[in-house]
This record gives sequence, structure tokens and C-alpha cells, in this order.
Amino acid sequence: MQTVEGGLRERHKAQRRARILDAARELLRDRPESVLSTERIAERAGVAPATVYNLVGPRDKIWEALAAGFMDELEGRLAALAAGGPSDVVRSTVQLFVDDPVVSRRMVREWEESGLVLRRSPLTQLRRALADARTQGLLRADIDTDALASVVGTSCVGALHQWVAGLIDDDRFLARALFALDVALAAAAADPHRDRLLAPLRSRGAV
Repeated sequence: MQTVEGGLRERHKAQRRARILDAARELLRDRPESVLSTERIAERAGVAPATVYNLVGPRDKIWEALAAGFMDELEGRLAALAAGGPSDVVRSTVQLFVDDPVVSRRMVREWEESGLVLRRSPLTQLRRALADARTQGLLRADIDTDALASVVGTSCVGALHQWVAGLIDDDRFLARALFALDVALAAAAADPHRDRLLAPLRSRGAV
């Protein structure tokens, strides 16, 4: 009985936490530049302010939880792609932020550790996709695909921050992220595939 009651209690906590984060997203979309206070979130979610603090934490933890939600959504999208290649990972990542621009921009601007937003996902999927490309012979056998994924990820974070600051639009955000990937692939290309992996750079030019 205690196990059942404990499980039910945890489910209720998870439901309230999800309601709190949904309320935070709704408030951001309603008033993009307003202060996201614990009291306003609590009122929208129909819980006490102490519940927000206990189940999520102070404001920086709220941004962190919203970022984790983004990554959960991204992992679901990437899982649906099954054997998607590196470009699918990059495209899905950019699209995730573009689909919810108000929430994603505030999260990146205000979360102190936003530079780590892509550390869990899509880096895991990108490492896997690049390792698969190496196994298939598209990339040289001596390439450290984990390091290659990190370089691409860093470039994507840079493009993300430019987009958040309004320096580039949605299309430019995607173009710069893909450009970083194409440069990495071309640099690591196995000889039989070098011309094919260089082709996007030759056709696109600098972005």
C-alpha cells in the first residue's frame, strides 16, 4: 500500500511540476518581455508560490527546467527520425527553437548556463550520426567524431545566440548551423567522398 501511495504521490508531484512549467511558457508567450516571477507562475498554475519553489526551484532553475523540456522534445523528434544523418540532427535542433521563439529566446537570454543548452541533446545524437558516417566510410577512419561533434555544437550555440539577439533571422540561423556542419564534414571527408561533401560549400559560398 505504501508503495502504491508513494507512486501516486510522485505522479501528482510530476503533474503539478508540468503544470508549473506550462504556466511559465504561457506567461512568456502572453507577455514576452515581462518578469517571470514565482508569484505569477503560481497564480497561472493554480498552486502556491512555495510549491513552485519546492518542485522547480528559484528563477534560474525554472529556466533550466524549460531548457530540459526543450531537450526532451528534441530527443523525441530525433528518435522519430530513426537513422537520420548529421544534417537531420542540425535541422531538427534549429527548428525546435524557431517553433517556439518567444520561450526559447527568453530562456537563452536569461539562463546563466544557456551555453550548455545543447550539451545533452543534440550532441549525443550528433556524435552518433557522425560515428555512423565514419563507419560507412564517408569520413576518414582517423577522425575523432566526438571532437567533431563538439566543434559543430559550439558553432550552433554561437548561431543560436546570434538569432536570440536578433542579429540573424530564422533562415540565417539554419544556414549558419548547416554551414558549420558542412565545413566539419568537408574537413573530415574520406577521399572517395571529398568532392560530394565539398559540394555544399562550393554551391553556398560564405554565409
